[in-house]
Amino acid sequence: MSETLETYRDLAAGLLDLYLSWVSNRMNEVMKVLTIIATIFIPLTFIAGLYGMNFSYMPELNHPYAYPGVLLIMLAIAVAMLIYFRKKRWL
Repeated sequence: MSETLETYRDLAAGLLDLYLSWVSNRMNEVMKVLTIIATIFIPLTFIAGLYGMNFSYMPELNHPYAYPGVLLIMLAIAVAMLIYFRKKRWL
């Protein structure tokens, strides 16, 4: 009886370790995705913050295509980072 009880205790401990390992791996996957999303938005936030300042002597502010140009640059950065992450098999 004692030996059977010890076997069941070891089995329960093994199942608990297996479950905790599975939860840890799942959390690592979620953290990886959140880190990639944050990494993509950091340069975009910098560019938006730079152009959101109230400077009056930025030459590109008077250019008629400056706003769409900056948006295209931001889109290109995001797409390039996504392609890079997919090539590295991080995403």
